[in-house]
Amino acid sequence: MDFQNAKWQEFANRLQKIYKHRSKTARRQQISCYRIYDNDLPSFPFVIEIYGANAYVAEYHRNHGMDEATHEDWLSDCIQLIAQVLEMQEENVYVRQRKRMTHRNESQYQKLNYDGDDFDVQEGGLNFIVNLSQYLDTGLFLDHRVTRNMVHNMSKDKRVLNLFCYTSSFSVYAAAGGASEVVSVDLSKTYLSWSERNFKLNDLDNDSKYKFIHQDVMQYLKTLGPDSFDIIVLDPPTFSNSKRMKDILDIQRDHAELINDALRALGKDGVLIFSTNSRKFELEQDAIVGASSIKDITKLTTPFDFEGKLFRWCYEIKK
Repeated sequence: MDFQNAKWQEFANRLQKIYKHRSKTARRQQISCYRIYDNDLPSFPFVIEIYGANAYVAEYHRNHGMDEATHEDWLSDCIQLIAQVLEMQEENVYVRQRKRMTHRNESQYQKLNYDGDDFDVQEGGLNFIVNLSQYLDTGLFLDHRVTRNMVHNMSKDKRVLNLFCYTSSFSVYAAAGGASEVVSVDLSKTYLSWSERNFKLNDLDNDSKYKFIHQDVMQYLKTLGPDSFDIIVLDPPTFSNSKRMKDILDIQRDHAELINDALRALGKDGVLIFSTNSRKFELEQDAIVGASSIKDITKLTTPFDFEGKLFRWCYEIKK
C-alpha cells in the first residue's frame, strides 16, 4: 500500500497528532489506557485506544462496498499504518469489528473464540486486568475514569455498593479510597471472578470488607433494607434479556424503579451515582422519589480523551 496517498497520509497525520498530545496528558495523569481516535475521518471508521504497550482497534460496522478479501487487505494495511504511527509491533495491535461502541449491554458477556492473554494496566496509581482479544469489551470502560476517581475521593469510611459491577473498577477505587465496606453485584460469574482478581492485584484482599455477589441486580435491590449503604454506583446496561434474569431490563422504562430502589437502600445524606449510555435516554425526574437533589454530572465526568464524543449520561443523586 502506498501510504503517501492523500487519504492515508491524512489518517497518519491525524493519528500521530492526537497520539502525541494525549500521551503527554496520560503520563501526567498516571494512566496507561486512553482513547486516541474515534471515527475522526469517514474513510477510517475506527475507535483506537491505548492499553499500556498495546493498541485496541475496533472497526465500526458500515457498508464499505468491499468484498471480503479486499476488506481484509485494506484492514491489514490499516493495522500496519497504525502500528507504524504508534511505534509498536503489529502483533501488539488487537483489532475487532463491532456495530457500535454501545458497551454495558448483554453482549459484553459473550466470549469470543480468540486466543489471548490478560495483562495489567495502570490508572490513577491502581492496577487493572484487561483482555483485548477474548471478550467484546476490554475489562475497563475508559469513559468513566473521572467518575471512578470521584467515587474514590468520597469513599473514606463509607459503605459502597457497586451494581452491574462488570470487572469492579469502581469497587477497586472505592476500596483504595478507604471504604469500610464494598459490595459488588453482577449476573456474570466470569466478571465477578475478574473482579476478585482486580482486588487481589491491588492488595485489597479482605473477605470481611469486600464482597462479590452473583445475583440479578433488580432482584437484589428489593432485598435491601433502609440505611444499607452510603454510596451506590448504578451503571446498568441499556437493555438486557438474559435468561438468568427474572425480567427483561429496558433502562428507559425501568430506570426510575431502579433509582428509587437504590435510594431506599441509602442512608441519610447518601449518594447515588447513576449512569447510562443510552443515547436517547431521558431522566424521568418526576418519577424519582426520595431524592434531595439530582445533578447532571455528565460534562464534569467527561475524560480529556472523550471530550465532544461521549455518548453517555451521568447523574449524582443525593438522598
